[in-house]
Amino acid sequence: MDRKIEKKRFTWQRILLAAAFLGALALLVASVWRNAGTSRLNVQRERLLVDTVGRGNFQEFIPVTGVVEPLRTVFIDAVEGGKVEEKFVEDGALLQTNQPILRLSNPDLMVNYLNQEATIISQINQIRNTSLLMEQQSLNLREQALDVDYQLDITGKRLERNRELHKDKVIARVEFEETEALHTNLNRRKDLLRLTLRKDSAYQALQQHQMESSLDLMQRNLAITRQSLEQLTVRAPIAGQLSGLTKELGESVARSENIGQIDDLSTFKVRVRIDEFYISRVFNEQAGSFQFAGKSYGLKIKKIYPQVSNGAFEADMVFVDKAPEGIKRGQSVSVKLELSAEEQATLLQRGGFYQSTGGHWAYVIDPATGNARKRKIRLGRQNPNFYEVLEGLQVGEAVIVSGYDNFGEKDELVIK
Repeated sequence: MDRKIEKKRFTWQRILLAAAFLGALALLVASVWRNAGTSRLNVQRERLLVDTVGRGNFQEFIPVTGVVEPLRTVFIDAVEGGKVEEKFVEDGALLQTNQPILRLSNPDLMVNYLNQEATIISQINQIRNTSLLMEQQSLNLREQALDVDYQLDITGKRLERNRELHKDKVIARVEFEETEALHTNLNRRKDLLRLTLRKDSAYQALQQHQMESSLDLMQRNLAITRQSLEQLTVRAPIAGQLSGLTKELGESVARSENIGQIDDLSTFKVRVRIDEFYISRVFNEQAGSFQFAGKSYGLKIKKIYPQVSNGAFEADMVFVDKAPEGIKRGQSVSVKLELSAEEQATLLQRGGFYQSTGGHWAYVIDPATGNARKRKIRLGRQNPNFYEVLEGLQVGEAVIVSGYDNFGEKDELVIK
């Protein structure tokens, strides 16, 4: 008799199929859970610039453009105005100290000088005449004093004789008294002449001093006028190269008008223009350097100009040692201005990513997957070549340093 065979519900084929299905479902769920909220973008590897974080010497510096200028420049102004009568040199000439440049003519100044000279000669003659008169007056007073002394001597002897004669009743009393009065009067004249001589001597000394002072003042004025005449010939105050001379023969030059300048070519300075962002970090004696003819030359800041114009300020830098041979005035050079000392630091190459992230995050390549994920970082100082890494990156990690403008701040970049 036939027996009904019941089919089994769980065969090994069904169990394997169910297990495969559940495994695939688990993988799908795990993948969805792991990537939930993650935005991705496919990028081509050849369009990326990647740098490996390293360790090395770091120095903060900025490149600035400088212009070579003479360390000393002297401007030439016309002390006196006039017309150009003679031109000894041309613009750009190399001059020695006191070498003539221009000769001016000024008739008014010449007439003034001649008038002053004539006045001084007249004053000298007047002083001489006055001195002679005072000397003659002094001699007259001395002569009168000598005459009084002589009369006193005679009357003194006569008075002694008359006194004896008067005692002996030989002469009358009137005659004796007349002799005595004459002698007394001569003594008074002598005292008066002595006082007059002292006052005359003091007056003469005062007059002589006043006349000499007046003459000295006039002579000094004449010397100044003579110097002004000499300054009609404009001369080089220092040795150097003349520039800015545009005056021609017959042209008028006003008093105190600038007619050029002389640059001392024995030594130079470099005037650099620095962004105003660094104005609080630039100081005197700050070091810098530049390359010229294959050699490096050291500079240091000597003077800072605090005025800010068009977002920048200027500073003068002088050479630490001798200036390089062959350097010319007006030549432009690129100066490396040091803002810090050289020290060890974790370094990342500069790149366009900084403009998009401000240095707060970057795409770091995962060596396991080859993709780049967004990571928070912190950068510090920078120079034209590197950023200083403070947090978020380790030495040896690869970072995309090219621009992120086309990535839209995706969480992960799938590199193809």
